[in-house]
Amino acid sequence: MGFAVMSMTEGAAARVKAIVENSGPEAKGVRVGIKKGGCAGMEYTIDLVTEPNAKDDLIERDGARVWVEPSAVLYLLGTEMGFEQTTLRSGFTFTNPNQTSACGCGESVELKPADLAALAAQRQSEPAHS
Repeated sequence: MGFAVMSMTEGAAARVKAIVENSGPEAKGVRVGIKKGGCAGMEYTIDLVTEPNAKDDLIERDGARVWVEPSAVLYLLGTEMGFEQTTLRSGFTFTNPNQTSACGCGESVELKPADLAALAAQRQSEPAHS
């Protein structure tokens, strides 16, 4: 089994599927990326996918498809995508081990690239699954 860039919760998968179902027959899933912006330096982006990009990484759960932009992979390694709905807001959440800080409003984050050497060492120390 290959290494997944990101994972998603059951709630995130359900929300992605709902977005796709409500967006017409052209919709295939969503694409997650990052862009420079906000007071902390970076923001997550989510866009509807009608034509997948062959260079994107694909994450699937319960029929929901999320593509990850190649330029975001190093910043999103190990991230869990969730979905929360409260009385004040609803939206996707990102639990990201590469996040070093966030702004007070929670709209932007500061991210560092993942440490690939540390990830490789961690994977080697994990017991093999048969």
